[in-house]
Amino acid sequence: MSEHPLVGIVMGSKSDYEVLLPAIEILRALEIPCEARVLSAHRTPDQLFEYVETAPSLGVPVVATPLNGLDSLLSMVQMPKGIPVATLAIGKPGAANAALFAAAILALNDPALHDRLAAWRAARAQEVLEAKLPD
Repeated sequence: MSEHPLVGIVMGSKSDYEVLLPAIEILRALEIPCEARVLSAHRTPDQLFEYVETAPSLGVPVVATPLNGLDSLLSMVQMPKGIPVATLAIGKPGAANAALFAAAILALNDPALHDRLAAWRAARAQEVLEAKLPD
């Protein structure tokens, strides 16, 4: 696996780490190099903007961050034309789905990753089929 990160995960504070941990775990399971950074739009805006602006040149096509509150969600879903934003569920499910979304994008040009992602999805389907309910 390459050392160069393909996915960047940005969180506003260290306390967001637990929410974003499912994304990190999925990316690692799929052997996708990633990095997680604490960069606050409020406290470190210059560093955040620099990271986002240089991320494509670093090979980091996806930046995920958790949403805190309705204002954050509304700002994401009301972005103007020309600023596409993929907005997913809030919390740990959203973090996991953000990782899977990033993996799906990367898998478009990576046959080995495509196969790993397909296997990961097949394993989740098998878990559902094998789920046992209490008697």
